[in-house]
Amino acid sequence: MRAVVFEEFGQEARVREVPDPIPAPQGVVVRVEATGLCRSDWHGWMGHDDGITLPHVPGHELAGVVEAVGSGVVGWRPGDRVTVPFVCACGRCAACASGAQQVCEHQTQPGFTHWGSFAEYVALEHADVNLVAVPEELSFATAAGLGCRFATAFRAVVGQGRVAPGEWVTVHGCGGVGLSAVMIAAAAGARVVAVDVSAAALDLAKSFGAAACVDASAHPEGSDAVVRDITGGGAHLSLDALGSPLTCAASVRSLRRRGRHVQVGLLPTAVGDPAVPMARVIALELEILGSHGMAAHDYPPMMDLVRAGTLRPDLLVTSAIGLADAPAALAAMGGAPGAGVTIIEPGRTRHGAFSA
Repeated sequence: MRAVVFEEFGQEARVREVPDPIPAPQGVVVRVEATGLCRSDWHGWMGHDDGITLPHVPGHELAGVVEAVGSGVVGWRPGDRVTVPFVCACGRCAACASGAQQVCEHQTQPGFTHWGSFAEYVALEHADVNLVAVPEELSFATAAGLGCRFATAFRAVVGQGRVAPGEWVTVHGCGGVGLSAVMIAAAAGARVVAVDVSAAALDLAKSFGAAACVDASAHPEGSDAVVRDITGGGAHLSLDALGSPLTCAASVRSLRRRGRHVQVGLLPTAVGDPAVPMARVIALELEILGSHGMAAHDYPPMMDLVRAGTLRPDLLVTSAIGLADAPAALAAMGGAPGAGVTIIEPGRTRHGAFSA
């Protein structure tokens, strides 16, 4: 198969032929129809994540068709349309037994613990625990985001964040996760303040339901003061959807008394430890919460809203490229991020047509 491969961290990846994967006894091989380009992939390429063995194929946010199944798989067959949470759970540990597969003690992650989905095929573990059916009416480009960004944002806003109608919600960082969070919080009846440095990203946030937008670059004194002014004292719920020491601290400082901060964006050690304003956390009795994806069994409420058209993850997709353009796009994630989500379609040629 063709796959995007890098042999050194931070060095140019290349598309080349590699052996086709084979399914584990409890796993499947999926033919990748669409896979998202995510900042997490860039962190992995840069070497910010422990556990990646070189050479490596990135990619963790995918949708496609089951190509082959292991001998122990019960619920899936070749031809099934599927997506998968980026955390593939074992289904047997104490965390899985409690229903918290998103923090599985023995989790695997395509594109991190093993070769990922920037390829024509990808192997996935423990299929009966992890696969999620994709309805026929959903395109693969839309469904890919349900494996990571959109599902991650849904759980962060609804599950961990406990959003309620009428609350003020601030989203710091309007990339794929952040824009998803804006859309989900607005659909839940919250009033959303979107914070970013990109005018294009803020325009998208407004179109997805943000009540107010703040250009953080225009406020060197800190966007949190502007947020507190807009919200009349601070947000009830604030999310750092980017993952940086600055946005983490700004999110905490933007909260009102007894507000809730949810850390969604990854904070690898390479970006530095965030200086969380703990004095404010104590004085205002704030909650500090983490959010790490979403278990497959928690998908139905989100999928119902997507199928009903209440949530429109399809609107997040702003560009599609083929494997040939993926290496350059991956490297570019370290600079100013583009607006919306870029999808890699392995069947797409460089010029935008689909190969036979």
